[in-house]
Amino acid sequence: MVYAIELFFNKELEDEIMTLAKKIADKGLSTKYLEWETRPHVTLACFNDIDENDCKKRLREFADSHNSVKVNFDSVGMFTDTRVIFLPPTMTQSMYLLHEELHRSMSGFDTRGYEWYLPGGWVPHCAIALMSGDEQELFFKASELVLREFKKSEGFFSSVGLVKISFPVEELECEELASTYL
Repeated sequence: MVYAIELFFNKELEDEIMTLAKKIADKGLSTKYLEWETRPHVTLACFNDIDENDCKKRLREFADSHNSVKVNFDSVGMFTDTRVIFLPPTMTQSMYLLHEELHRSMSGFDTRGYEWYLPGGWVPHCAIALMSGDEQELFFKASELVLREFKKSEGFFSSVGLVKISFPVEELECEELASTYL
C-alpha cells in the first residue's frame, strides 16, 4: 500500500482551487480528479507500507510543532508526460523548511519509488486535472480552460494529513498546524 502526507489549505483557498477542477469536469473534459475524491493539496511525501499508528503519532507531533505557512499560486503548470494540470505554489524558505523537517520527522519509512518527493528533488504542486488516460486533445482543451480561468490566489496551509492512496483516496489522519497564519 502507498501512503502520502499532504498539506491542506484554508477553506477559502481550497474552495477556489476546487472550482477550477469542477469547471474541467463540467465542460466534459475530465472527471478523474473528482473521482479520486481527494481534497486539493500539496504532497510532502509518499511512503510504501508504513506503521499507520506510528506515522499518525509522528504526524501529530509534527503538526503541534509547526505553524501554518502562507501560500501563493501565481502560475499554472503541467506534467505533459502524465497529463496532469496543476498549480505550483510560489516557493518560499518556509515551505522548503517545512518539507525538510517533515522528512526528518518521518525518517525510516520506505520512500523507494517516490524520490521526486524527497528534499532536493521535490516539485511541489496542487493537481487540478488528472488526464493520463484521456485523449490528448481533451488535455489541450482543459489546459486552455485553466489558462483562461486561473486567477492568482493566496491563502495558507492550515493542516497536514496522512492519506492512503486508494481509489477513492482515504484520509486517515488530519492535524491542524500549530497556529493559523495571519
